[in-house]
Amino acid sequence: MTERTTQSIVIEAPAERVMAVIADFPAYPDWVSAVKEVRVVSTLPNGHAARVHFELDAGVIKDSYDLLYRWSPDGLAVSWELKDGTIQKAQSGSYVLDPLPDGNSTRVTYELMVDLAIPVIGLLKRRAEKVITDTALKELKKRVER
Repeated sequence: MTERTTQSIVIEAPAERVMAVIADFPAYPDWVSAVKEVRVVSTLPNGHAARVHFELDAGVIKDSYDLLYRWSPDGLAVSWELKDGTIQKAQSGSYVLDPLPDGNSTRVTYELMVDLAIPVIGLLKRRAEKVITDTALKELKKRVER
């Protein structure tokens, strides 16, 4: 079984606001440092993105890839799988939102698994996934709480 990296953070905002930022793909280049371009390729009947194209530039790592999205009916989770990628042969992940009892904050759990087309030692891959999830959660928190 493929290992996944999982991290959580508490964001001082209701879950609906957090999910609205996660779902606003065209705005990603404004707040996700490594994402240079995002284009929604197709949408579901409810308006949520079904397929999204990303152009990534993280210094030594540059990639162009498409993700397929699944949205939970309750609006508290979204997951994705890689459809096509330049240097990735697999990617899956999810955001799960847990509204906290105060009604004004949300625990966000981000889970990620990436498999590259080039060989990478497992330890380095896990470390990279941890940096990606940590950075993504911190950038999400900053964007939502601004």
